[in-house]
Amino acid sequence: MNHPAPLDREEAHILERAAAAPMLAQVERWAAINSGSRNLAGLALMAEELTSAFAVLPGDIALLEAAPADAVAADGARVAIAHGRNLHLAVRPDAPVQILLTGHMDTVFAADHPFQALRWLPDGTLNGPGVADMKGGIAVMLAALSAIEASPLAPRIGYEVVINSDEEVGSAGSAPLIARAARGKAAALTYEPSALPDGTLAGARPGSGNFSAVITGRAAHAGRNPEDGRNAIVAAADCALRLARAARAGLSVNPARIDGGGPNNVVPDHAILRFNLRPATPQDEAQARAIIDAVIAEVSAEHGVSIHLHGGFGRPPKPMDAAAERLYALVRDCGADLGLKLGWKPTGGVCDGNNIAACGVPVVDTMGVRGGAIHSGEEYLIVDSLGERARLSALVLLRLAAGRHA
Repeated sequence: MNHPAPLDREEAHILERAAAAPMLAQVERWAAINSGSRNLAGLALMAEELTSAFAVLPGDIALLEAAPADAVAADGARVAIAHGRNLHLAVRPDAPVQILLTGHMDTVFAADHPFQALRWLPDGTLNGPGVADMKGGIAVMLAALSAIEASPLAPRIGYEVVINSDEEVGSAGSAPLIARAARGKAAALTYEPSALPDGTLAGARPGSGNFSAVITGRAAHAGRNPEDGRNAIVAAADCALRLARAARAGLSVNPARIDGGGPNNVVPDHAILRFNLRPATPQDEAQARAIIDAVIAEVSAEHGVSIHLHGGFGRPPKPMDAAAERLYALVRDCGADLGLKLGWKPTGGVCDGNNIAACGVPVVDTMGVRGGAIHSGEEYLIVDSLGERARLSALVLLRLAAGRHA
């Protein structure tokens, strides 16, 4: 059995400083603010709260506007989508070791969602919107960074922090900021909750692409001359079936929704098929793109319709390469020195870690709290994990600063 390695006095001091941060109070305050991805007023309030909290760190802090983004409405029109501002902090950009830390302030719970309140459960866990995903993770990040500022190693480590407002809806407005912040970084830590309540980390992740196929046919009377029509709904259904049949190991396909149609006596000339594909590897993504192109060409020709495709692979696949394995091993070893048994496993979910890995930067993207039932009214935080994960992050950062690079 492997026993924890003793921490030196300085490490122990910094880790205890991290664990003593007022993380629970912060989570309770932040989770009481509804910051659903489309609640711009709530996101603005949350951004101001976080700016105030992170202002204890040195460096330049700012709230940056989101990049332009759009979507396809039910009538086929492209409409602009507004996102909240994103917090950006840069500390010691000239230090020899450069790290990226990311999190998200948005949740999946809209302003009118019934899940709004915090409550303590009989087992001592805290139930509330965003307590695990990821307001708890943001508190852990801040605690660890605040603690290492008191370390003699602090001058050796520089970092950028990005806390975005749109992770739960794909990060379209913040992806350019994350890509810029990732440049030149030795490693990245992202504060999604652990993959399992026992602290298991998420390893490899598939990519994810969201698409809207806008199909234009030709209207006709359903009784008098249906043969003159080109049925957009039928074409959309044919697209959906062909895409679904393309699913295989390494590529999941989910035709999710068809918008369009009209009166029963009119051949519909408009439909939109919404679908999601999740490729396991970059090679699977390339094949998925070819499949989409082939389906569109075949259905367009066979049904006499035109198809315009909107969307793309906003989350590239995140395989476990050698650099990622080294960073995960560092986190595992730090955990072992704290008496934690940490492993990792592949997951079907995606996050900003996908985008960071695509920039060539190794990333562990589940450095946040332990908890569970995220994206539901049963979401909970294991409160003891606040101090546990703050100590883990602080130790990882100290050892990166000391030259134990990923």
